[in-house]
Amino acid sequence: MSSRQKLPRLTPQLAAILAGKEATAMKQLGLLDLDTMLRQAPRRYVTPAPLEHLRNVHVGMEVSAEVRVVSVKERRMRSRHGTILEARVTDDTDDIPLTFFLYNPGQVAWHRRSLVPGKLLMVWGTVGWDKMGDRPQITHPQYEEFEDTDAGRIRARRPRPVYPLRKNIALATVRSAMRKALDHVENLEQPVPRELLDSRGIDRLPEAMRLLHQPLTWEDVDRGKRHLVYEEAFVLQTIFAQRRVADARTPAPALRAEGPLQPAFDQRLPFELTEGQQYVGQEIIERLERDHPTSVLLQGDVGSGKTVIALRAMLRAVDSGHQAALLAPTEVLAEQHHRTITDLLGDLSRAGQLDGHADATRVRLLTGSQRTAERRRTLLDVTSGEAGIVIGTHALLTESVEFASLGLVVIDEQHRFGVDHRRQLRTKGPGGASPHMVVMTATPIPRTAALATMGDLDVVTLRDRPGMRAGVESFVVHEDLPKWEQRMWQRAGEEVAAGRQVFVVCARIDETGTGGADTAEGTTPDPGPGDEAGADGGDTAGAGGAGPEGVLFDPDVGPEEAQLPARGVTETARRLASRPELAGARIAVLHGRLSSEEKQAVMARVVAGEVDVLVATTVIEVGVDVPNASVMIVLDAERFGVSQLHQLRGRVGRGTHPGIAFLDTRAVPGSETSQRLEQIAGAADGFALAELDLQHRGAGDLVGDEQSGLGRTLRYLDVLRDVDAIEQARKDARTVVDVDPDLLTHPDLVAAIERRLQDADPDVERS
Repeated sequence: MSSRQKLPRLTPQLAAILAGKEATAMKQLGLLDLDTMLRQAPRRYVTPAPLEHLRNVHVGMEVSAEVRVVSVKERRMRSRHGTILEARVTDDTDDIPLTFFLYNPGQVAWHRRSLVPGKLLMVWGTVGWDKMGDRPQITHPQYEEFEDTDAGRIRARRPRPVYPLRKNIALATVRSAMRKALDHVENLEQPVPRELLDSRGIDRLPEAMRLLHQPLTWEDVDRGKRHLVYEEAFVLQTIFAQRRVADARTPAPALRAEGPLQPAFDQRLPFELTEGQQYVGQEIIERLERDHPTSVLLQGDVGSGKTVIALRAMLRAVDSGHQAALLAPTEVLAEQHHRTITDLLGDLSRAGQLDGHADATRVRLLTGSQRTAERRRTLLDVTSGEAGIVIGTHALLTESVEFASLGLVVIDEQHRFGVDHRRQLRTKGPGGASPHMVVMTATPIPRTAALATMGDLDVVTLRDRPGMRAGVESFVVHEDLPKWEQRMWQRAGEEVAAGRQVFVVCARIDETGTGGADTAEGTTPDPGPGDEAGADGGDTAGAGGAGPEGVLFDPDVGPEEAQLPARGVTETARRLASRPELAGARIAVLHGRLSSEEKQAVMARVVAGEVDVLVATTVIEVGVDVPNASVMIVLDAERFGVSQLHQLRGRVGRGTHPGIAFLDTRAVPGSETSQRLEQIAGAADGFALAELDLQHRGAGDLVGDEQSGLGRTLRYLDVLRDVDAIEQARKDARTVVDVDPDLLTHPDLVAAIERRLQDADPDVERS
């Protein structure tokens, strides 16, 4: 923080407790009120080293010992200004000097006051060697006085909290501030009803905070954390329970019509729906028939056929006299959906045209970078109701988009959108009613994770795949093994020679510049009508922070290979043009700096088979459907996250030709990064990968940095460890909300919900 920037203010309550450097430290840490401050759990705890007798110590040991101060002496340093303070201590088996090199007279005085002969101390540190005295010593040990009682010894060996710090903030300052704040712990908000805590055997908040910040044993630490885990789960589940109650009170169009569009569409499908598609489709239809809004999370692996299920639901909305909207995170994906849906519908999508079906509707596309005339025509069809299906990006969320009668919203790749986006679309229903909502993800989420982060959604899962898709095999290719890499490009060339297509994905657009993030794609979503046209259409790049879920290692502190510059699209395309394995191949590039028209033109050439090798960024990560593509090569694969790699390999093997994905890496064979890539390559499906990713990363960023709303961060919950707490909190929250839907008798819970929503996203609606 710049010295010119003003620090935020503490609340009057906390300002009355803290002053001086303690108050300044809390301001710098952003802990501005008592509730936030005391709920700041220690990052970790430290305990004194293993207890030893001094007669057993040797150089290099990390030890602690219960000792008595024998004598203290000091002398001036010979070669520099300062004092050497030496305290001789004993445990009656041997003695050892504690040596301090001090440059401040105040430090000397402080240690003199603490190291009084006869005092009992718990001392811990590393045993070193005093060359001058030719003897062991402990230099700059930590020490603390203790009482010569069992209770005193327990306290001396207690876990000591270590808090997250920032530059120029001392740990001792934060610990001191926490001690003072604990004197006022009874004033904290207590959102969980006491009777619930008592029934679950969980300590009430004041006691839990004391156990958390001033534990005597590790059991105390666990008890303090247990309260925070349950409290977080309970607040989240109360929010979800309230939303479900609100949805039950809100009217929604009952989508009950049986035709004519959906039956006509089913008859012309070029394939049979799988049993899973039929079952999940019926589950969704049953929910759409209700007269209050449905909220469904449709999760299925890459290539499982979710789009067909969503389209059948949208046709049901149109058959019922309403409209359906499909929201996609990028222009490329929105355009892909528009092409796919119009192709699948054929003449059913050409209402008002000479070759249109008698029962046809219109399918319109709306993006932020559309030309003005096209945008006006689309908005007119949307407002008049002529467009039964509207496909678009974030541009659909703007106030200028008014639907005639919006009955259903489908959101693709839900992790790119937040709770606030879903709630904005809720307001666009007809006559005060709310449209039904189906959100889709190809990054499966384990059940407990879904309960913890998206508990306001019913989860339906599609596990099988359409039988006509050949699937994909994955292999890790190490650049340290040149023959493997050469074979990778030979294999790509063989597929091109056989008439098929190859994707090559890079972490950057180009390789110039000084930092990964500076020249990487970025994560800017599709621009709205008031935004600068031509902004990046949602690509996520991996250099120095690949995509919303992080990378397999930290490029700033990772292995040596992480420091090498990531390959860029433009340079890679140039190099591939000269590779003998790809001689004569038609190569094109696709990335977020291209204009919307340029992207459309490139993808049209790819779909038409006029491009053999497409070199791209992760703009092709989701939704791109080219059945003729059979090879995916991801360069610098270690720079991408787990779900990104799974999404990318899902772009091939979507037709009758088997797909093959190569994860090309500079990681050292056998290294941790290499092993992680091998695990990804060997995972059977996205569900296995979701568990793998959850175990690796934990739940703190489960749904990605771009996910606004409640799921952005879980501070205390671990969705693998805390399954029981989540289930218990879910039941308890429903019980509370059933009795008191507006929480009129739970003001502290209301305050905690407000705080949670604001922490997650300041703009999220408080519905």
